[in-house]
Amino acid sequence: MSKEKLDVYNLKGKFVKVIDRKTFYAKSRREFSKFGKVFWKVKAVRLMLMSSKGNIYIQKRSNQKKENAGLYDKTIGGHVSSGYTWDVALVKECAEELGFPVAVIPKKEFAKSIRSVDLAVVGIAREIDFLKNFNSLRITGKKFFIQPYITKIYLGYYDGPIQFKDSESSGIEVFSRAELLKEIKEKPKKFTEDIKFIVKNYKKYLVPIK
Repeated sequence: MSKEKLDVYNLKGKFVKVIDRKTFYAKSRREFSKFGKVFWKVKAVRLMLMSSKGNIYIQKRSNQKKENAGLYDKTIGGHVSSGYTWDVALVKECAEELGFPVAVIPKKEFAKSIRSVDLAVVGIAREIDFLKNFNSLRITGKKFFIQPYITKIYLGYYDGPIQFKDSESSGIEVFSRAELLKEIKEKPKKFTEDIKFIVKNYKKYLVPIK
């Protein structure tokens, strides 16, 4: 199986080169350990997925994960492999990790799509933000580093079965928005900084289909 290749950029967003994922993260950890920051970034997608009733699907990371082990996280987080677009990367992540097809729809067609498509069969998602510098805290035991990403944030709806396929995760748990906000407030250490950032900044989107 070939190694995943990533397009690497400097902190100003200028393309540097293509590198395999393992080498990229090894370099990031060395840089952070030596300088207290990472000087390269890659493209990534983040998805918050809900049912039509507004229940939020949260990933529970396995205790076997190298980073952020055992924490509650956004539904999907993945890299944009070299040669892929953000939208294609999201479609690929949903199929590979959650076992269902998703269509990425433009904002102007999203409201109509989620009301006219059978969400028990296919998920519908759209981009809600583009962040040139999304800093993700990665904790390993008592050590950590902060990895910058060029990130697109997506919102999606889906009512069908989820077949979680990531062997390093404990699966998916479901929260109402009120439950999630309450849990994050009362037990913040249970959650990754990624999901805390997303819920804080995009909670207006975490609503049922009207």
